[in-house]
Parts: sequence; C-alpha cells; structure tokens
Amino acid sequence: MEIGIDSFAAILPDPTTGQLPSATDRMADLLDEVEVADRSGLDVFGIGEHHRAEFLDSAPAIILAAAAARTQNIRLTSAVTVLSAADPVRVFQEFATVDLISKGRAELVVGRGSFGESYPLFGLDTRDYDELFAEKLDLFRKLGETKHLIWKGRFRAALEGQGVYPRPHQARLPLWIGVGGTPESFARAGTLGLPLMVAIIGGTFERFRPLVDLYRETGLRAGHNPDELKVGVHAMGFVGETNAAAKDAFFPGWAHLTAKIGRERGWSPPTRQQFEAMAGPEGAFLVGDPATVATKMRHADEALGGVSRITFQMSTASLETAAMKRSIELLGTEVAPLIRAAQAGT
Repeated sequence: MEIGIDSFAAILPDPTTGQLPSATDRMADLLDEVEVADRSGLDVFGIGEHHRAEFLDSAPAIILAAAAARTQNIRLTSAVTVLSAADPVRVFQEFATVDLISKGRAELVVGRGSFGESYPLFGLDTRDYDELFAEKLDLFRKLGETKHLIWKGRFRAALEGQGVYPRPHQARLPLWIGVGGTPESFARAGTLGLPLMVAIIGGTFERFRPLVDLYRETGLRAGHNPDELKVGVHAMGFVGETNAAAKDAFFPGWAHLTAKIGRERGWSPPTRQQFEAMAGPEGAFLVGDPATVATKMRHADEALGGVSRITFQMSTASLETAAMKRSIELLGTEVAPLIRAAQAGT
C-alpha cells in the first residue's frame, strides 16, 4: 500500500482573532510540508484544484513543479485536476513539464470536481458536466499515445496533427480517476481500466464496498487485467502523538470549513459529537496516534477488498503548522512502517 498526503492549500482564519495568515506564508508552509513528506519516506503528495477563497490551489501544476525542485523521491500528483473545466492539451503540457522537472515522478488524478465554481469561471455550462468530462478524458488519454493527434470533439477546437510538447519523462503519465459516490463514475473507471481514487470524507469505508465491487466487476467484464484495477482512498486524516492531540489539532479547521461549505449546501452545522463518531473505530476519519491510524488503515484495506493507496487530507489543520509537519513525519516514520510490516506478515 502506498501512503501519502493530499493538500488543498487551505488558508483558514485564526479561531481566536479571525485573522487570515499571509497567503505567501501559507504557500511556503505547504512546500515545507512536501519536503517533510519526502524526507519521511512517504510515497506520494497530491495538490487539489479549487477556485475559492478558502484554498490556494487553483494552479496545482505550478505548486507541484515547485515541490519537484525541492524533493527527491516522492511522487507528485494532482488531487484532483478538474479536467471537465480545463483544456486537456494544456493540462498534458503542464504535467509533462512537472514530470521532466521531477525526473519521472508526476501523476494525475482527474475528475469533475465537487465544487462548481470552475465551470462559469472558464465559460462552461454545468449542464454539460458529464459530457465535458467524458470528452476531455478521451482527448487527454489520446494525447499520451501520440505527439501529432487528429481529433475532433464538441467542446474544444479540433486537432489536425499539431505537435503537443513537451513529452513527459515517463513513457506515459500515470492517470487515476477521482470519484465521489456516483455509480456511473465507478463503472466508467472500470470500463476504461484506469486506477480509481475514491474520496471518502465521511461515513464508513464499508458503505463504499458495493461501488468498489462495481468498479472491479465492470473492469473485468471489459477485459482488463485485475492488477490494473487499483483502488485508492482519499480520506480525512491526521496523526498526533496521542489520539486527543490529533483530534484537537484537526477539529477546529475541519469544523470551520465544514460549516462554511455546509451553509452553501444546506447541511446542518457540524458538531464535535459527529467528529468524534467519524474519528472513532467505525468512522472513516484516520485521526489519532500512529497505532490507531494504522489500525484504521488496515480496516479500510479489508473493508474495500484491498487498497493500493491511501492519501490523507490534512489541510484543515493548516493553522497548526508545527503539528502539521509533525503529523506528516509521524505518518512516514511510524504509521507507514506499521502498515508495511503488517502487509509483509500477510
């Protein structure tokens, strides 16, 4: 199992003063976090894509390029690229460039996005939400196969054999499909035989097992090798010296963001009781001391029938910069060895 971090570059107000930190300082802290993840032996670091005031990740390829120049081993991925609202040619060029800077460590997780701001921002109609993604995913995949593509679609100007450069360091950029809870998305990933990254940000891991089974069954029916049908999990998570310390560092930022987004979507305000339940043994939050987190990761692996990658969404603890870096270090130096030892034993 690969283990890593996903960041949305959240920029949150101080819960006491209400003051926002400097965006420049937050970005510097984020790049420090990637360096800590690399030194700690983690496998992957992902940067999301949002176009909102709460996040600084509207240009993930640029952040990943800066991280590539400061790291040696860790793989660098989007988490996710909102491909529906982007130009696949430009996305390919950007991530091929990150791949060259990193000497072959770039990846992408692509999806439709859980927020809708990018669609009107770039002149797109949300009524074309699914059709945009299907067409642009098709184009992106074909760009990896040839330098001079002849292609025609509905939402982008045709390609008539123009060269698309640069080409990546790797023979092919690794590509995952990011999904939430829509069965059609799981089935599409299976039909295409692409690795699946499942965002599980609440509830239980068991709730997603029927959807993961659908992905695998669809992939097998489409004739894909079972080894290609990898499943990853993106989950809320944070590691502390103790369970209490981890929860106290993570809760304030999580509550702030969940309440703000919840007001937009008509959710009830989050409570500490809800948080404790999701951080408990049955919930999908990977929050606690190293032993607790490792146990829950093994539970997720079993509940979903085998997981190839788990990435921790820690951004909501970004106000606690020292705790964030320590959490990343603990994940790499204490949790990851527990997981690897358990897998070696089985």
